[in-house]
Amino acid sequence: MNDELRLLEEGANGFFESELVPHIERWEKQGQIDREFWNKAGAMGLLGASVPEQYGGSGGTFAHDAVIYNTLGHTGDYGFGFGVHNIAMHYVLAYGTEEQKQRWLPRLCSGELVGAIAMSEPSTGSDLQNVKTRADKHGNGYKVNGSKTFISNGQIANFLMLVTKTDTSQGSKGVSLFGVETDGLEGFKRGRKLDKLGLKSQDTSELFFEDMPLSGDDLIGLEPGQGFYQLMQQLPWERLIIALQAVSICELAIKMTLDYVRERKAFNQRIMDFQNTRFKLAEVQTKLEVTRAFVDKCLEEQVTGTLTAARASMAKYWASDIQCEVVDECLQLHGGYGFMMEFPIAKLYADSRVQKIYGGTNEIMKELIARDLDLNG
Repeated sequence: MNDELRLLEEGANGFFESELVPHIERWEKQGQIDREFWNKAGAMGLLGASVPEQYGGSGGTFAHDAVIYNTLGHTGDYGFGFGVHNIAMHYVLAYGTEEQKQRWLPRLCSGELVGAIAMSEPSTGSDLQNVKTRADKHGNGYKVNGSKTFISNGQIANFLMLVTKTDTSQGSKGVSLFGVETDGLEGFKRGRKLDKLGLKSQDTSELFFEDMPLSGDDLIGLEPGQGFYQLMQQLPWERLIIALQAVSICELAIKMTLDYVRERKAFNQRIMDFQNTRFKLAEVQTKLEVTRAFVDKCLEEQVTGTLTAARASMAKYWASDIQCEVVDECLQLHGGYGFMMEFPIAKLYADSRVQKIYGGTNEIMKELIARDLDLNG
C-alpha cells in the first residue's frame, strides 16, 4: 500500500457504502444489481483502474484492482460482478488489436459496456478444449451456434468474451475468442436467470446462440485458434481475484464474529470468555494471516509479471478452502442466530461455497499444481 492506493481505497469504500450497501437487500430480491450502478462505478474510475489512460482507464496496475476487490469484499456482497467484467477487459487489453482496444476498452471502463465471460457450457466446465459452441466461417465473418451456462453478469452484460470452436478437428488449437457486443444482435438470446445457493444479487444466466453473425474483426487478435493459449495465460488473473475475495471475506467474517461474541452472553458470561471461543478465533485468525501472506506474495508477483499458473492455482484453491473453513467456524460461534438469513454471517456462508467451484474447481487446481511438480521434477 502507498498513498495513491490508500486514496483509492478511501474513495472506493465511500462509494460502496453510499451506492451499494443500502441496496443489497433489494438487489438480492430482484436477482441482479441496477444497471445504472455500473455507470456510476465507471464514472468513479473503478472499472478501468488497471487499464492504460489511452484506452479510457486510470493507468494503474493489478494492485489498484486488488484494492477495489478487497474493499468490495468488506461490504459482504459480490453481486457487483466487477471481477468478471475486469477479466473480460484484460483479454482485450492483452490480445486485442489496436482497433479492438479503441473500440471496446473506453466503453468498458465507463460502464457503457458490461462484460461477461461466456465460457462454461451445459456439458463442459473446466475442460475448455472440448467446448461445443461453434463459430463457422460465413463469408468474411462467422455464424455462431451453441449455448453457455453459469454466466456471471449474464442478464445485464452487453459485451461477451465468447469462447468458441473455429475448428472442431484441432482440439485445443481449434479454440478461439470473440468480443461480442450483444445489443440488438440477431441470433443472440438470454435464457433464464439461474436460482443459486448464494450470490443472490449476481445475475447468473444461460445464453443461446443461433446463427449469430460475427464479423472477422470481432475475433480477438484476428488469428483463429489462439483462444486456448489466451485463456491459459489469463486464467491465473481470475484465480488470484478469487483468492483476494477469499481473504477479504475471511476478514469480514472474523470481524462480525468478534462483535457478536463480545456482546452475546451465555451462562452469565460473554461467549468471548469461553476457552473454546477464544481458541477457535485464534485458529481462524492464524489461518487468515498465513493465507493473506501467501496471497499478498502472489499479488506482488502478478504486478511484476512473474506469477505462474501453478502458484495462482495454489492461491485459489488454498484461499477458497480456508474461506469456507473460517466462515463455517464463525457461523458456529453465532449459534442458532448463525442459521438465520437475517444475520450477515449466514449470507457469507451461502455465498462462500461457490468459491471452491468457479474459476476452475479446486480439484482442477490440484491437478494443475501436480502437473507443474511433475514437469519440474
